[in-house]
Amino acid sequence: MNIEGLDYNTQREKLVLPEYGRELQNMVDYCTGLEDKKERQRCAETIIAIMSRMFPQNRENGDLTQKLWDNLAIMSGFKLDIDWPVDISDARIINKKPAPMEYPMTQIPVKHYGKMIFELFEKLKTMEPGEERDELIALTANQMKRNLYQWSHGSVDNEKVASDLANYTDGKVQLDLDSFTFEKIVPRTDDNGKKKKKK
Repeated sequence: MNIEGLDYNTQREKLVLPEYGRELQNMVDYCTGLEDKKERQRCAETIIAIMSRMFPQNRENGDLTQKLWDNLAIMSGFKLDIDWPVDISDARIINKKPAPMEYPMTQIPVKHYGKMIFELFEKLKTMEPGEERDELIALTANQMKRNLYQWSHGSVDNEKVASDLANYTDGKVQLDLDSFTFEKIVPRTDDNGKKKKKK
């Protein structure tokens, strides 16, 4: 809907630092466009004073002055030609966008166990029998049971855990359910001590 005379934020240019608001951004744009350097300097110092008053809780912060001038440089797109009272070279690093992170594309047979459990399966395949391997088997089996418990709305079968553990370790790990004791799963409760209901 487009009503004449109404100006929507969605139609305006995106703010560089939204926490300072559009009016302050307009002041920075005005300051950047001033032709006289002395006027620009006075205007920039006035803007810094306004920025400082906007967040009085930060006045105890030792590097507040540096931060405000850095933010002014960022908001001006580093186009403000003044005598900067602080070194703003780090502001360019702050303003630099991080490189996008690669999304992990590893495929796992069943999502409810998660990637880390499948990494444990691979580790167990190569371990020699011994105390360390037994401890890792116990840790893996108990975590598998917890994961199954969460995904199956509170019901879990020990035989299913043992079967999956054997299957995903290519038969290298055979859990003896007659001798192996799983840790007890304690259901999560709300603040009143009641069981949380699954949505």
